[in-house]
Amino acid sequence: MNLTKEEEAALDGKQGETLALAYRTLLAIGEATGADKLIPIEWAHLSGVNYNTIGDAGEEFLSHISKDATFKVKTTVNPMGFDFDTVSKYDLNDEFIKKQENIKLSYEKMGAIPSFSCIPYEIFQLPNKGTHVSFAESNAAIYANSISGLKTNKEGAFSALASAITGKSPYSDLREEGNRSPKLTIRMKVEQKDELTYGLLGYFAGKVDESSVSISGTKELDKRSCKSLCAGMGTSGRCGMFTLGEDGGEKIDFDKKEMQKVHDELNTSESGDLITLGSPQLGFDEISDLSSMLKGRSFTKRCMIFCPRAIQGQIRQMGYENEIKRAGGELLYDCCICLTPLVDKKNVDSVITNSVKGAYYLKTSNEVDVNLKSLKQIIQEETK
Repeated sequence: MNLTKEEEAALDGKQGETLALAYRTLLAIGEATGADKLIPIEWAHLSGVNYNTIGDAGEEFLSHISKDATFKVKTTVNPMGFDFDTVSKYDLNDEFIKKQENIKLSYEKMGAIPSFSCIPYEIFQLPNKGTHVSFAESNAAIYANSISGLKTNKEGAFSALASAITGKSPYSDLREEGNRSPKLTIRMKVEQKDELTYGLLGYFAGKVDESSVSISGTKELDKRSCKSLCAGMGTSGRCGMFTLGEDGGEKIDFDKKEMQKVHDELNTSESGDLITLGSPQLGFDEISDLSSMLKGRSFTKRCMIFCPRAIQGQIRQMGYENEIKRAGGELLYDCCICLTPLVDKKNVDSVITNSVKGAYYLKTSNEVDVNLKSLKQIIQEETK
């Protein structure tokens, strides 16, 4: 790779070992992906925040580098394992709570904005189209590339962290314009078009291509469906971008049969003890919609609803939080369904959700069964 004199000096350790480590990480990634240079980025979004994800080794590593590392660009972070405001209501291990707090403090010490959200594209002003960013959260990376007109690869926890520390990223893969054009079109053949359908479509798409796909048969998506598509795609494979329309190249169909295959893989129960909503987290518009759907109704089962703290003031002011709480919903901030210790197989056998991503992680990580159905169906069947 061609490095500038400044980059070479940092790589040689002349500006500290942590910065040198970050550059070594990016150099290794760049060489593996065929990059010929590093380019500046304007924003990094980091995963590796939940203690369940990174464990003791990750917590200790962040504590170590936070002693001399400072983020050079705007840096936001993914959800934690729980909401500190409500943690006393749950039977969580004191050690988990302490380790999670240490991780939070390490990121803040390095200059991260304490967003703790997997939907940064909804709660922050987006830069101009074509701007390079480094997003480790998979749904956010796909949304950035496909909807927001930004450029990022599906970064890993270490690569995005290294980009936050250096302000640079390897110029390769989806950062290059020539790699962003889809060579495969998925023809949407399913008439039912809700957020669950698009989540299942995304899960299917993530498995059939590794870079960019075109999706025909649908002209536009509402926010809930778009987020579900991005999250499903990010869960099942390496695909990091989609366009709407029919392009050239190979064409495959996503019909009722293919949709049923994906649903059967993820749906492992016909009912559930607990309802979870919010993977990706629910934004302001979705909370507004949910509040309206719950008018005059109440959940018949416990329902946990995950959203970013950035919208807390707005939804309180508009009365949405009170309406959801009246209906029996529990609003949790700074955390999400995936990998949360709040859903414990010792207390829960199966979970109801409308999230394909949530279904995957609830089964594989939390080891609980999942009843997967649309939000409309959840409201119809699980409220009265």
